[in-house]
Amino acid sequence: MRDKFFYTMSTDLKRRNVPFSPPDMTEAEANEVRDAILSGWITTGPRTKKLEKQISEYVHTEKTVCLNSATASMEMVLHVLGVGPGDEVIVPAYTYTASASVVAHVGAKIVMVDSQRDCVEMDYEKLADAITERTKVIVPVDLAGICADVDKVREIVNRPEILAKFRPANDIQRLMGRIAISNDCAHSFGASRHGKMAGEIADFSSFSFHAVKNFTTAEGGAMTWNLAFGNAVVPRQQVYCGSPVPFIEGETWNEFIYRLSQLFSLHGQNKDALAKTKLGAWEYDIIGPWYKCNMTDIMAALGLVQFERYPSMLEKRHKMVAMYNAGIDSLNAVLDADHQVKYLNHKGPDHCSSHHLYLVRLTGRSREEANHVIEQMAERGIATNVHYKPLPMMTAYKAHGFDIADFPNAYHLFENEVTLPLNTKMSMEDVEYVVENFVEIVKGL
Repeated sequence: MRDKFFYTMSTDLKRRNVPFSPPDMTEAEANEVRDAILSGWITTGPRTKKLEKQISEYVHTEKTVCLNSATASMEMVLHVLGVGPGDEVIVPAYTYTASASVVAHVGAKIVMVDSQRDCVEMDYEKLADAITERTKVIVPVDLAGICADVDKVREIVNRPEILAKFRPANDIQRLMGRIAISNDCAHSFGASRHGKMAGEIADFSSFSFHAVKNFTTAEGGAMTWNLAFGNAVVPRQQVYCGSPVPFIEGETWNEFIYRLSQLFSLHGQNKDALAKTKLGAWEYDIIGPWYKCNMTDIMAALGLVQFERYPSMLEKRHKMVAMYNAGIDSLNAVLDADHQVKYLNHKGPDHCSSHHLYLVRLTGRSREEANHVIEQMAERGIATNVHYKPLPMMTAYKAHGFDIADFPNAYHLFENEVTLPLNTKMSMEDVEYVVENFVEIVKGL
């Protein structure tokens, strides 16, 4: 990078078009997809199983289930835990709808907690106050790719007064002995905190491989888990959603959860399509009237190649964020104290994010002023975004009785937030172009 104060230099860059988050695809992904198509098998099969194994090795867990979205994954966690009507699940107010909508899908009650002041994580003491005897799951969110403080959540759910409230609903909950932590890791594939990878920190973790994510399978996601009793043997038959799951002698809980997730993702069918193609192996059973959310081998083909490229893609994101930080630090040097531009800390001695999103807050500015910046950036060919409009401001959640007035810190985060483009299709010159224009526009407010 040039001089720290490069934004003051007249580069007279030609107008560029910088999209917000295009998928980073190469001929290698195209060739692998072609091979999958011509292999004679395109739905869930060997490529999906290989991707599941690679993910588990990468995040240091025993088992992973690849599904068609992170939303399906987060809902799967609730099914595995037996969460349903009468139960409560706590989510942040400052997140994407998927963190909360899955709670409604299983018939449980959504409970929202406000953010900390000037911090995108939920207020953990308000979290403690929100826990009741009906609370079964807490959903921390790794916003922008930065791992949430799951250790703090774990400390809260293990407090004696919180443990005294816990009422387990199935064997997995009983073995856990406390409220479960289901981490929304949609943004954080490849992130770490205190030496642990996103995916191994919480009890259950859900990743997104959507087209706008760092690592993509077009759509897609994955559920993984890290349970102290995972290698213990399941002692008796389990019943889910009113349907007995066939008992397998000697099966571990890790193996059972994987098998149960397969059943939930394939209409409750006990034999996948590939297995049924074997000569004479047509017969199958439907264990429960369940769901359809499996990942296909075509999607997994993208993921297998993305895995090979992912280290270099993450390295580039680190460099891009460093350039953004330097440019904004230079801008802040000439702005007054009431109008500093704040950005998230993606890397420190105890953590490293996946560098998924670059959020900034224009402190002392209104939503209208922040929108003006977005509009001016668009006129210069730069696509930006906002992460997030808090859930209580959305029609669906207003209908559930939520009011943004009860979540002032979440609104405070939103009211002047702008997300700058951060994707590996950008060149470093594109990053410089974004910074130069952003600096010029903000200085003109």
